[in-house]
Amino acid sequence: MHLTPAARVLAAGAALCALTLLSACGGGSGPRPDTAASKAAVSPRSMRYDTLPGMPPLLDPKDAYAADRPGRLSPVVKDFPSRVYVPNTNSNTVTVIDPATYKVIETIPVGAQPQHVVPSWDLKTLWVNNDRGHSLTPIDPSTGKAGEPVPVHDPYNLYFTPDGKYAVVMASLDRQLVFRDAHTMKTAKAVPVSCYGVNHADFSLDGRYFIVSCEFSGELLKVDTARMEVVAQQKLPLKGAMPQDVKMSPDGKLFYVADMQAGGLWILDGDTFGTPRFLATGRGCHGLYVSRDSRTMYVTNRGEGTISLFDFAEDRLTGKWSLPGGGSPDMGGVSADGKVLWLSGRYNSEVYAIDTRTGAQLARIKVGSGPHGLAVYPQPGRYSLGHTGIFR
Repeated sequence: MHLTPAARVLAAGAALCALTLLSACGGGSGPRPDTAASKAAVSPRSMRYDTLPGMPPLLDPKDAYAADRPGRLSPVVKDFPSRVYVPNTNSNTVTVIDPATYKVIETIPVGAQPQHVVPSWDLKTLWVNNDRGHSLTPIDPSTGKAGEPVPVHDPYNLYFTPDGKYAVVMASLDRQLVFRDAHTMKTAKAVPVSCYGVNHADFSLDGRYFIVSCEFSGELLKVDTARMEVVAQQKLPLKGAMPQDVKMSPDGKLFYVADMQAGGLWILDGDTFGTPRFLATGRGCHGLYVSRDSRTMYVTNRGEGTISLFDFAEDRLTGKWSLPGGGSPDMGGVSADGKVLWLSGRYNSEVYAIDTRTGAQLARIKVGSGPHGLAVYPQPGRYSLGHTGIFR
């Protein structure tokens, strides 16, 4: 008997759903996993029925993003001022934008090479990933004020396990996945990887594994969340592949991996971790963002200044928006009401605000040099899985 991830969530979470929902709202290289062992290490859909212990059940097992509807803010963040936080990698600053006026209201000095601004699992803190500064700068989103940096080595990117227990540091140059206490950032386990450039990830519907992209060796990893171990690894079927952002489909069946070199998406079944298929989108395919109705994925094509629209249900591209005069759309997020897509212009020292109904550019705002993983905050959702905001 084969059960989908949705069925597993239903079977495991029904009895605890009401109670959990109430509480949830308040260096070095390692060996490459053996192919046969990799396939056996994580059970297929038919073998696993429960979610990761401690993970809040989904509001809708058929839609991982059901908690992300327009304006559905957690009580934790409902009084936070709406802001756009832009890490400027080359300027060592974070630019703060008021989305109501499209004006820069503050510039915050941080550590060397800030790459991403990441909401914490409990939604209370924004962590600035100072990659070469080897630190995380906390920002209080209720006040917009930065706190004392926390020493963390090589934090290129940052994620949180679905149970809220661990932060997962993507230590790209160290070639490690570092599991740390989600609050103190004390190391719990450092996991060496044999690929190069670990950078982006997303978690399965049941939270028991996550898929990681390795930019510089063109590989993907599958990591067991509870065991904190790499259990499978594959090379993408294209010489020179450069995988970037990773995002799961609303029903949990598929993972999409942006590839900057290939100019499109790799689409694979996360449970079987088989050979992916490819869908071309545009030059420099880089960032992936889900619309507030869970129907569309916005795909940034950094090398050509466009955003492709992918329809989940139809499994196809339905349109493409072009930035007037070009640009380099990179990372970002969707406004709380779902009406504006905010993106950094990586090579143009600017940020773009785009109307999600028409694709029209609403604003183009000058910021520091090398703007990268900007965060729109607050956003709807009960908890954050990290990056620039993966909320469930």
